[in-house]
Amino acid sequence: MNLANKLTIARIFMIPMFMVLLTKDFQWGTVDFFGTSIDQAQFIAGWVFIIASFTDFLDGWIARNFDQATSFGAFMDPMADKLLVIAALILIVQFNWAPGWVIVVIISRELMVTGLRVLLAEQSQGILAAAWPGKIKTVTQMLSIIFYLFNDVGFTNFSWSISEILLYISMLLTVYSGAEYFWHGCFVFKTNHE
Repeated sequence: MNLANKLTIARIFMIPMFMVLLTKDFQWGTVDFFGTSIDQAQFIAGWVFIIASFTDFLDGWIARNFDQATSFGAFMDPMADKLLVIAALILIVQFNWAPGWVIVVIISRELMVTGLRVLLAEQSQGILAAAWPGKIKTVTQMLSIIFYLFNDVGFTNFSWSISEILLYISMLLTVYSGAEYFWHGCFVFKTNHE
């Protein structure tokens, strides 16, 4: 197994670690992070999420630049990203940090695009590559989650929540990029099966 795939696997293993840190009542006290008080377990979970998110960029970069692209990586890399983001978004709703309907829109799009990709692969139509709106959507989702985890650090004196603004931006990009995926991949629904 090459380095890019090992990083993808590592990201998958970081997801339960991240979830345990957020959901168990460890009572480790709080951390003062740039003037913002954050529960210590939540603070560590935030850094686990950041490291896991960075491996998303790193494994793709290594695969492209060091000829380590594999079928396993093509399948597992986007799956690991979705599992990480969906786990975080569900927990954000569980803690009443974000409106549930926004998260439903985001997760629904992720599942629909995943289904479209499976259908394309099943019909040997190749893999629909991630376009720029989809990549920007992923970045805004991850930034939103990071700001939620760090209690809007650096933006606590504002009348609005940077984490929620980023979440709404990511939702709009989610809808747009999802529509774009289906626009480019809708030909798969016109294929006749005999």
